[in-house]
Amino acid sequence: MEFDWDLILRLFMGGMMGGLIGLEREFRAKEAGLRTHFIVALGSALFMMISQFAFNGRFDAARVAAQVVSGIGFIGAGVIIFQKNVVRGVTTAAGLWVAAAIGLACGAGMYWLAGAATLMTVVCLEMMHLVHRCIAEKVVEVTLSSDGETDPLAVLEKVKALNMRAESYSFSGGKIHLSLRMRRKDSLEALRNLVNKLEGLRIEDLN
Repeated sequence: MEFDWDLILRLFMGGMMGGLIGLEREFRAKEAGLRTHFIVALGSALFMMISQFAFNGRFDAARVAAQVVSGIGFIGAGVIIFQKNVVRGVTTAAGLWVAAAIGLACGAGMYWLAGAATLMTVVCLEMMHLVHRCIAEKVVEVTLSSDGETDPLAVLEKVKALNMRAESYSFSGGKIHLSLRMRRKDSLEALRNLVNKLEGLRIEDLN
C-alpha cells in the first residue's frame, strides 16, 4: 500500500474527536478520560481503514465495524462500577461507545458526520452536567456521635424539619449512621444547618 496522507488524516481526526469527548470526561474526573477516548476512537478508525483497504478488494467493511461495535462493550463494562447501592460510569461507558462510532466514521472518511456527532455528544454532556448540578439529588452518608445519651428519633425529627430525607439509619455504640438524600447544590448548607440543630452531637464521618 502506498503512503496516503488521507489515511493519516482519518486516523488523526478520529483520535482528536474522540479525545475531545475524553477531555470533557477528564474535567469531570470520570473513570475513562482523554487518553482512553483518544485511543478508542483512533483504534476504531484504524480498524475501519484496515477493513476497507488491507485486503486487495476482497473485503466486507461491515464485518470489522460490527466487531468493533460489539467489542467496545467489554471496555465500557470495565468502567461501570457498583458502589454504595449506586451504579456509576454508565455515561462514560456510553461515551466510549460513541467515541468508537466516531472513530469508525472518520475511518470511512465521513468527517462531517463524525464532527456533528462529537459536537452533539460534548454539548449533551455539558448541558446535562449543568442541569444535574441545579436539580439533582445525592445521598450523603453521615455518622453522628456524642459523649452522652442520644435519641435517634429526635435526630430524625430534626432531619425531617430541615427538609432532608433519611433513606436509612442505624444506631450502634452511641453513634447514629444516616443516609441522607438532599439536593446536590444545597448539600453543604444543609449539612451546616444540621450540625447547628443537633445540639450535643458532632459529625464524626462524612461520605
